[in-house]
Amino acid sequence: MNKLTPKNWIIIQERLTPYLFLLPALVLLSLTVFWPALQAFYLSFTSYQDIGEAPKFIGFDNFLRLWKDVVFWKTLENTFLYLVGVVPILVITPLILAILVNQKLRGMNWFRTAYYTPVVISMVVAGIAWKWLYAENGLLNQLLKTLGIFPEGIPWLTSPEKILGIVPISLASVMAVTIWKGLGYYMVIYLAGLQSIPADVYEAAAIDGSDGIRKHLDITIPLMQPYLALVAVISAISATKVFEEVYIMTGGGPLNSSKTIVYYLYEQAFSNLEFTYACTIGLVLFLIILGLSVLRLAINQQDDNNLGV
Repeated sequence: MNKLTPKNWIIIQERLTPYLFLLPALVLLSLTVFWPALQAFYLSFTSYQDIGEAPKFIGFDNFLRLWKDVVFWKTLENTFLYLVGVVPILVITPLILAILVNQKLRGMNWFRTAYYTPVVISMVVAGIAWKWLYAENGLLNQLLKTLGIFPEGIPWLTSPEKILGIVPISLASVMAVTIWKGLGYYMVIYLAGLQSIPADVYEAAAIDGSDGIRKHLDITIPLMQPYLALVAVISAISATKVFEEVYIMTGGGPLNSSKTIVYYLYEQAFSNLEFTYACTIGLVLFLIILGLSVLRLAINQQDDNNLGV
């Protein structure tokens, strides 16, 4: 049997030290995240009527119910529309804003602050403010009536009718708030990436005739690809988990036209007290977000390979 020499003890200490630093966080995460997640996974295969009773194992009955649930598929469709409608705008528009505010001009810090201000505003406050703007006699409808564009106004939050037969008006109105609040956050991410690009690169490109908008096509976008991928995945995950805007502004209505999968999960758990069914919905949501996270890791790995890391 090998003796524990001072040298071996030092090696053991060096290997254990990082895990000792991680231990408090791991214990906290286990109690607040991992263990509740395992319980939710188990409950998705059970059912019970009263909270005081022990859950009864029912196998895949909750998943079969989910498969036949028309409202669930409607919320999944709305979540997909939210994803498709919000993510492209939050990937492209903040990059344009970042390029604009990255210019060395007077007053540019003021514009940076103005674009970032919505990020620090609470979603509750923002949702209530936009709900007032969207009201029947709100500022937006009053403006439209004054200009004579829509004399009767637009039922922004109360109409299930679809724009171009695709996105309900109520859902599109909520999307606008998400976009407004997220522009500044993703702009800052892009701004950090832009400021990491050496000025010499642009100067060399200018000598080769690449200037103006063309320099951004030739240099900025290719070098910003890791940031573009990061923003795309983060905004996609955020759009999939959207809840506060829907809860404050529309309550999922009218006729489930703005109800998302997270709001439906909340409704089943805390309004209908269908906790096990809500856990089943949560498991589906977890798989969707897991897929997006795996996609992000794959994109990052591909970028690292392209850079030769």
